[in-house]
Amino acid sequence: MGQLTGPTNPTTDANWADPQPRKGFFTDTSICIGCKACEVACKEWNHNPRDGDLQLLGSSYDNTGSLGASTWRHVAFIEQDGDRIEQARESGRALVELGMPAVRSSAAPVDTTPPDTAEFRWLMSSDVCKHCTHAGCLDVCPTGALFRTEFGTVVIQADVCNGCGTCVAGCPFGVVERRDDGTYSTHASRPGQPEAHTEVPNHNVAQKCTLCYDRILEGQTPACAQTCPTTSIKYGDHDDLVAQARQRVGELHAQGMTEARLYGANELDGVGGTGSIFLLLDEPEVYGLPPDPRVPTADLPRMFNRAGIAAVGMLAAAALSFLTGRGTGRRR
Repeated sequence: MGQLTGPTNPTTDANWADPQPRKGFFTDTSICIGCKACEVACKEWNHNPRDGDLQLLGSSYDNTGSLGASTWRHVAFIEQDGDRIEQARESGRALVELGMPAVRSSAAPVDTTPPDTAEFRWLMSSDVCKHCTHAGCLDVCPTGALFRTEFGTVVIQADVCNGCGTCVAGCPFGVVERRDDGTYSTHASRPGQPEAHTEVPNHNVAQKCTLCYDRILEGQTPACAQTCPTTSIKYGDHDDLVAQARQRVGELHAQGMTEARLYGANELDGVGGTGSIFLLLDEPEVYGLPPDPRVPTADLPRMFNRAGIAAVGMLAAAALSFLTGRGTGRRR
């Protein structure tokens, strides 16, 4: 890519002969019902094995825990009481007062009086790879296993990956992982199951969401968005999704839900914005998302400049020491 930080168009920077409009997701958590259909569809389409032993975790109704090499869509259930809901609305109200973007007529005043606060609610969070504008995993991969598609997404080539794990450390969201079979004691033994489906695929290489690259090449919708019964997961051109997301935030604000905010739509953040945009109903940390993600390679130019200045200083000091030493020797 031509730059490491700041706004840019990743489809153009990837130097494809025929770049396509950037594709992405808009996940509206305000209408997610937590059915996990997206998780199931993702695993089915991509032949991803199960995670762990399917035991319920401390968080309610969550048996996958987080994104990983075998879970490319993860739905979390976040429980909140009335006090936390009020805190979320207050923090969101502060963002609105600072000029948080919303799409509405300037002539129509908006009543942001919050609705009655419930005593309890669940926030549903369907998380996925962010397909960052400046992808740390892509920047640090030493083998070229990761590449930027003509749709602006980031895909791992399993047959090229050597499993070094550099991309795992390069992702500021903790999305990329290497797949292993440590949770498997026996292979699946369904009657008539093809042998190819009884083994863990792509063992010991990095894995993550591809935004169903194989499907969008054929003009199809990614499996998770295709199967979502509430249209909480929307797929399309990135710019159109951003506009749609901003309009949705404006609608929720007009209903008094000042806690609504966007995540990933700011192209000036530390990753240049993301291909996967989220509408959240609380602060990003509540959803397990970093509040200010930053790609590790963003500081490389400044680091190289400082290293160059330091090298010049060391050479100057060495030359001065040498010249001073010669002058002292002559006087003797």
